[in-house]
Amino acid sequence: MMTTIAHPASAPREAGANTAPPRRRRRRRPSGWHLFLAPTAFIFLLPFLQMFMASVAPEKELITFPPPFIPSHIDLGHVQTLTTPASGFIGLLSGSDVLLWLGNTTLVAIAAIGSHLVLCSLAGYGFARLRFRGRTFGFFAIVATIMVPTQLLMIPTYIMFARVGLIDTLGAAIVPWLATAFGIFLMRQFFLSLPAELEEAAMLDGCGRWSVFFRVVLPLAKPALATLAIFTLLGSWNDLVWPLIAINNDHAFTLQLGLSNFQGTRRTQWSLLMAGNVVATLPLILFFLVAQKQFIATMTFSGLKG
Repeated sequence: MMTTIAHPASAPREAGANTAPPRRRRRRRPSGWHLFLAPTAFIFLLPFLQMFMASVAPEKELITFPPPFIPSHIDLGHVQTLTTPASGFIGLLSGSDVLLWLGNTTLVAIAAIGSHLVLCSLAGYGFARLRFRGRTFGFFAIVATIMVPTQLLMIPTYIMFARVGLIDTLGAAIVPWLATAFGIFLMRQFFLSLPAELEEAAMLDGCGRWSVFFRVVLPLAKPALATLAIFTLLGSWNDLVWPLIAINNDHAFTLQLGLSNFQGTRRTQWSLLMAGNVVATLPLILFFLVAQKQFIATMTFSGLKG
């Protein structure tokens, strides 16, 4: 009778045969594109660095030519006195209503983003999926308004706003940003890229059109909504021409309109202007860092295709 003796080293191998080793995350090796993208990113970052350096530089160094990129020492500014004007972040916070301007601009941006996400998504979905008479003509008529210069619409818009009593109020800066033709175009193109079979399957399960839109379509449209929010924030936050015409009340100034007071015909308060630009730019950078993944997902998902 023959007996087989198992090799001592085979037992651990058989015991560990079913246990797979933990996977290690592969580190992405830098590609050749990084040699091109890194200097390009630094070139785009350079104006923001110079703006920040100028905001903490002594005021006498800002009026020299050429101004130094790196200041000799950090100067946060001072309040206005009888002999010296206000400068820097301290002068901006103490000698101006920058916090009020920032609050007004934030309110305008929130109202613009909220209305865009609601109205443009509804209109874009209607033009993409609903069948009604004049759908194609109505869509192209809305898109054609993008080609109309804004300067041609300022006088009629001002007269209309004056009749309803919106001039010199914060509503004059909010109403023009409730919806735009670009927002409707963006959402329609994204909805067209979604497969219609998902909506048909939901309707077979008993969902109505509104239920399909809110439960199926909108969750898939998060990248497009984030992209629309970014573009709306940039437009409403940096809007200057229309508030400059429609708002003369100091309590309704937006941030860009308030910062324009630091730049005059004969003299520009560079220290206050650079500090105000830093305050105006930081919220945009933070918002883009939060929504950049959704923004990139929209471009890769071909939401802008024809």
